[in-house]
Amino acid sequence: MTAAAGSGTVADFVSRFFAPGTGIDEDPVTGSAHCALGPFWSERIGRRTVVGQQLSARGGTVGVEVRDDRVTLTGRAVTVIDGDLVARTGG
Repeated sequence: MTAAAGSGTVADFVSRFFAPGTGIDEDPVTGSAHCALGPFWSERIGRRTVVGQQLSARGGTVGVEVRDDRVTLTGRAVTVIDGDLVARTGG
């Protein structure tokens, strides 16, 4: 869910992300969602850089810069998983 932010806030848009089917009632702050929401709001607002605020109980603010086919997110983050991807070839 997303909407334009109200006046008196640093955010340009607000959002919430629900995923009960995956065992997550509500994600506190979703970077991957902001990779799609940033371009959506950037186009509507007419600025390359926008600020999103996720309105979950913990909440968070995400800076989004849209440049061509790239989206850069800024803000505070917590690492929840760390690993390596390994490409396998053959059977």
